[in-house]
Amino acid sequence: MSDKIKTLDQRVDRIYGMAKKHFGEVRFVGIKKHHKIGWIAKIQFDEFESLVSEGKDAEDALRKLRRRLKKIIDRYNFV
Repeated sequence: MSDKIKTLDQRVDRIYGMAKKHFGEVRFVGIKKHHKIGWIAKIQFDEFESLVSEGKDAEDALRKLRRRLKKIIDRYNFV
């Protein structure tokens, strides 16, 4: 594994790139802290419903969101 540590900005950019490449227009990809739930990562599309994931910290929420997006893309490419 690489010694390079990924920043949250790099993670958001990677997710944004994956979503834009596969779905087209992406309104935004972001993270925020909710006082009751914890960290929430979200992709909002122009023509589709949003994808949301929760995590114990911002990195975890983004990691789960990327995994979820990757599963959707893989499932679409499989068909």
